[in-house]
This record gives sequence, structure tokens and C-alpha cells, in this order.
Amino acid sequence: MQDAVANWIVETDWLARHLDAPDLVILDGSMHLPNAGRDAKAEYLAEHIPGALFFDINDIADETSPLPHMLPSTVKFASRMKKMGIGDGMRVVAYDSEGLYSAARVWWTFRVMGHTDVAVLNGGLKKWKAEGRPCEDGRPAPRSERHFTPRFHGEFVRDVNDVKALAGSPSAQIVDARSAGRFEGTAPEPRAGLRSGHIPGSRNVPFTTLLNGDGTLKSVAELRRIFAEAGVDTARPVVASCGSGVTAGVVALALAMIGRPDAAVYDGSWTEWGADPSLPIETGPAR
Repeated sequence: MQDAVANWIVETDWLARHLDAPDLVILDGSMHLPNAGRDAKAEYLAEHIPGALFFDINDIADETSPLPHMLPSTVKFASRMKKMGIGDGMRVVAYDSEGLYSAARVWWTFRVMGHTDVAVLNGGLKKWKAEGRPCEDGRPAPRSERHFTPRFHGEFVRDVNDVKALAGSPSAQIVDARSAGRFEGTAPEPRAGLRSGHIPGSRNVPFTTLLNGDGTLKSVAELRRIFAEAGVDTARPVVASCGSGVTAGVVALALAMIGRPDAAVYDGSWTEWGADPSLPIETGPAR
């Protein structure tokens, strides 16, 4: 798969110039933690970038899994994209309301499904609004259905069995995007019933450390430094994890920007691992 690094991030001024491009589709991929008390779809209907469609991460998912927003089948994904008017050859730009939080999950999902012409809006709706750019409310005009051809790239996905084999192994590194408190087991998990701690042998790079105050991704030099200081050897394969497979996408995006576009995401992440008492955990700082 050939991707162009320059195309994975787009700036607000670029998007403002291309809002009316016929081959462009803008997706609001906002979502919030279950304890946030917020409704991402209602917020989208109240205010979004002109023409943006709502990409419901919780709905465009595997409805048969007990875990939240797991990857859908290729059939379901292609069907939803067709109905949304997203087809082959279209340029996809995803954003979220927090700056850079869940949009990277949308970026990763499209890449898993074989659609490489996908980018994240740097700074998202937060930066767009701070610059005084236009927004609209309500539902956008329906788009004509388009054919979407999924080409599943399993190398970007890891399941619990893969991660069990990798835990503590020198063959790859597991990088956890959760906060230091959650990683070390000193802060509670937002989802009930989960143990506290982390996957043995994993490293901690909280996704917030990869971002500037305005929600944009830090420079390549800064990203390299952050991973190095966390003990992440970016010359080795990386599997990104987090709470439920969302902010792990930020880690994967940051790694792609520094030349590691092959980072995988553990889709079940801590929601799966932390709920299973048969799986080992560690607490405290990374060892």
C-alpha cells in the first residue's frame, strides 16, 4: 500500500478552499467517553463544518461484538459508505470536535478498508471555529449513492490473541495511548468493570502529549522525541492500544507522520483486556 505522508493531515485553510470540491467528502467523526454526558450526533446536528456528514463510530461497527465500536465487516462498511455517498476515488477528510481525538480512528478505519485517500483535519472543529470559519446546522443535503470497494488490510489490526503473543516479546512494542494515571493503575477507568493497569511490557504515550494546545498534531521532530523519551523504538513494529481502540488511532497517525505507516491498532484495547481476569496486567510505570 502506497500512502503519501503529506496527504494524511490537511490544514483548515486548505479545507476552506476546497469545501465545494466535487470529489471531497468531509466526515465529522466525533465521539465522547461514556462518562462525558455528551451526545456527539446531537452536537453535530447543532453545528458542523458545511457539508460534513456524521460518521457514527458507535454505529458503523460490528453489531455482533459485546465490545464497543469494533471494526465492522467489509460488507457492512461498504454498504454504509454507499448509502452515505462515499465511493471509490473520493477524497475523505475526517475531523472531530475536540481537535484530534476520534478523527484518527476514522482515518485508520478507512485505511483498514483499503481506502488510502483519507486525511485528518489538523485541529478539527475546535481550530476551525477558533479561526471564525463558517459552520452550519441540521442535516446536509443527501448525496447520490456511490460504489465503495473494500480491500481489507488486516496488517493494521490486532486482536487479543495477537497481543497475548506480543506482550513482553521483543518482536514488537505495544504503545498505550491512555493517560499515565490509567496506565499505571492510579486513576479509574471510565468504563465500569475494568481492572486498572496495563498490558505487560507496554509503553505509555498518552495521546494528549502528541498534540499542541489547539488540538493540532505536534511537529515531526517533537513526535520523534516524545516516542524516544517513552522508550519506544520506532525501528520496531508497533501495536497501538488505548481504552477502546479510538485514541490508539492518534498514536498510529503520529507514527505514520514520522515514517512508520505500518503501525497496527489493538481494536479491543483495554476494554477487552482489562475485563478478562485471565489476562495478565502490570501496574506502575512502564518497565
